[in-house]
Amino acid sequence: MRQLDVAVVGTGTVGSATALFLARQGHRVTLYEKVAEPQTLGAGIMLQPTGMAVLRALGLEQDVVPRGDRIDRLWVQTAAGHKVMELEYAQLHSSLFGVGLHRGVLFDVLFKAARKEHGVTVCTGIDVEDLHTARDGRQSVVERGTRKRHGLHDLVVVANGARSSLRDDTAFVKSVEPYPWGALWAIVPDHDHRFTGRLFQVVRGTRRLIGLLPTGVGPQGGQRQVSFFFSLRADQLEAFHAGNFEGWKAGVLADVPESAPVLDQLTSHENLLFSSYHDVVMWPWNTERVVYLGDAAHAMSPQLGQGCNLALLDAWYLAQSLRHSESVPDALFHYSRTRRWHLSWYQFITRWLTPFFQSDHLWLQPLRDVGMTWAAKVPWVRKQMVSAMCGVSRGPFMDLLELPGES
Repeated sequence: MRQLDVAVVGTGTVGSATALFLARQGHRVTLYEKVAEPQTLGAGIMLQPTGMAVLRALGLEQDVVPRGDRIDRLWVQTAAGHKVMELEYAQLHSSLFGVGLHRGVLFDVLFKAARKEHGVTVCTGIDVEDLHTARDGRQSVVERGTRKRHGLHDLVVVANGARSSLRDDTAFVKSVEPYPWGALWAIVPDHDHRFTGRLFQVVRGTRRLIGLLPTGVGPQGGQRQVSFFFSLRADQLEAFHAGNFEGWKAGVLADVPESAPVLDQLTSHENLLFSSYHDVVMWPWNTERVVYLGDAAHAMSPQLGQGCNLALLDAWYLAQSLRHSESVPDALFHYSRTRRWHLSWYQFITRWLTPFFQSDHLWLQPLRDVGMTWAAKVPWVRKQMVSAMCGVSRGPFMDLLELPGES
């Protein structure tokens, strides 16, 4: 592939990772970000073996992983203490584990690396609303409000999230739907380092999910932290803020006594932020000169903890497609074909699984509490469940995904 002039819209996980991969292939990359001074904010996330493999390929794994907390298992129980699910990474391979991480750490490492990378130009404070096609087929990005055009690019990578307006520039059949459920969350210091080794979740029916995730240190270091999250319908957020906070805390404590050290540090509704989610479906994820990555292409519920990991894989697969193709259109259509099965599978199982944990379908509770407990006792089924957790599943009768660096 000849040297390309590439625009990447968005400096999140997939945007910065893509800029790094393509610049290291010798392409000229302009990274556009609407925020003038991007901040290292965000809740706790799960870094899976897939995401770690991509960071390893970028030479950044050791800048990220030691700042998180190692997770060896997922534990889900009911408020009454009945175990619903216990999955251990070692059940698939003894070397595998996850990492609970402050989202800001991942952003900070990737964005700083992109700023330092030769061949990457970072342009902040430019809110890209639209794309413009020149007569020769090259693309300019169009700034919101001013309608100013920036650049003439051989390739545009759209990586600006689930709410991207740039999907409107395609004629593809696509669906963008908000989830009715979201989550309240907070990150607080884990003073006594009580929360280690597992993602711990407690369910009551299908309407209440409470989780505790060891999250490592923040972007500026300091004490180890733990992320707390509480599922909530988006249309109940106003009622939550108008309600009795101490009464809410008492209800959480009754269901999850382990949360006491976290709840002691929450004093008002304002200590909790709310995150909403979208379900984005489109295919292919490209035109001849534009490709959509990460949440802009395939946002989904965070139930499986795969968001940043799928995004990192997107960046790696796009780089591989460009490396081994003779033209931009060939590379982009190759990318869409290569990613289709893996991403479609995760979107399918996420939609299938989420109602068991966040929905008004109360009849699903006994199916979940009994069915998942017994299913996990079957070795073949348990392997499928763990491989899905690790991010390497491609379907029940397919070979596992080959991680970057394994070939």
